[in-house]
Amino acid sequence: MNVSPSFNRRQFVRGSVAAGTLLAAAPFVRSADPDRQYRTALIGSGWWGMNILREAIASGRVKVVALCDVDSRVREVAAEQVKDLNGDEPKLHGDYREMLDREKPELVLIATPDHWHALQTIAAVRAGAHVFVEKPTGHCVAESRAMLQAAQASGKVVQVGLHRRIGPHHVKAMNFLKSGAVGEVGMVRLFAHGGGGREKPSLNSRPPEGMNWDLWCGPAPLRPFNSKIHPGGWRNFLDYGNGQLGDWGVHWLDQVLWWSGEKSPRKVYSTGGRPIAGPAILTEKEQTSDAPDHQVAVYEFPSFTCVWEHRRFAENEAEKHRIGAYFYGTKGTLHIGWQDGWTFYPTDDSAKPIHEDSQLQQPDGHNLKLLWADFLKAIEEGTPAVANIEVAHRASVLPMLGMISLKVGRSLTWDGTKEEIVGDTEASQWLRRPYRAGWEFPGS
Repeated sequence: MNVSPSFNRRQFVRGSVAAGTLLAAAPFVRSADPDRQYRTALIGSGWWGMNILREAIASGRVKVVALCDVDSRVREVAAEQVKDLNGDEPKLHGDYREMLDREKPELVLIATPDHWHALQTIAAVRAGAHVFVEKPTGHCVAESRAMLQAAQASGKVVQVGLHRRIGPHHVKAMNFLKSGAVGEVGMVRLFAHGGGGREKPSLNSRPPEGMNWDLWCGPAPLRPFNSKIHPGGWRNFLDYGNGQLGDWGVHWLDQVLWWSGEKSPRKVYSTGGRPIAGPAILTEKEQTSDAPDHQVAVYEFPSFTCVWEHRRFAENEAEKHRIGAYFYGTKGTLHIGWQDGWTFYPTDDSAKPIHEDSQLQQPDGHNLKLLWADFLKAIEEGTPAVANIEVAHRASVLPMLGMISLKVGRSLTWDGTKEEIVGDTEASQWLRRPYRAGWEFPGS
């Protein structure tokens, strides 16, 4: 549902034409017809949704039958892009329910804000489609669990956008870590830092012409429209996202689960606030975001401690890295980053650091091409998707628990088997969220 204001359609087309041929060459052993094209639909047809669809089109394996977005202008621009890319003329819809009913897609791509992921994924798998949905799995724990249950009941593949699970330098760094070269790891520190200062409120306004703002908000609270929320800024409005911890944190917390093989922590504690950004404001006239400008979340696992931290001020010039994960071991420290690849800093002063550059798909710096190829492979060969719904559910729950701890102001004891907060009725109420009138919570 988001479209970048700086997005240029011709640049998009040129980038798409230059896309690599990895997907077209990917082997699909069980496919009766390796040239088969799947009826494909996109929900959320703005900038990021079209990035995903671009990779789907580049694979040569899809026929784009539908585009869905609550903004008619976004739908129309996306349709032009699709026609330029492969000649398809998808049907345009403003409501995903109508689209699923009429177009009967076999694959559904979902690139909407977090508060929509559960309802749309559940509807799509129940309609018979395999789903590629952006991370995290939902906005609250109960939504994420409902997605997992619906996917399992349907037998459909659900791939979640945790592309660092398949990125080449992440895979190599993880192999290095698991080899024992870092030694015994007792602590992990995850972080994503940036700049910023005092946040000034922005005036509310009428939604853009052609946009159904009520439907954009959907089951979440109906705030006044504001350009700080859409496009893109919704991640820092807690009605629709879970701040930096939910946006960036889920990627790095997933790396910790991947490395450790753990399914859940025993305890979670988080603190943070807005001392630099200032108090959150919401009036009929104006508003600011309300996510914390800094936050620390501590996850206690049986054999190690994991700490998340972010700042939206001060940058991070005092350290070598701005984003990533430090794994602190008895033989040294491993940093797994994003654009800066991975580096091992040994404790032995006579040994030199070991470094590998990142291997990322440009211009976006991610590995969507590989994740899409894995999605098709899972469908056609029956293998588990690398970022399947069960893996993604476990990772997505961790930021949600951190946000609950922040809200109630105390540590949580977590029973990962039952997915329950132990002995805290108030905190347990935050495991699900109330839906706005007219919308039914999944599984209700």
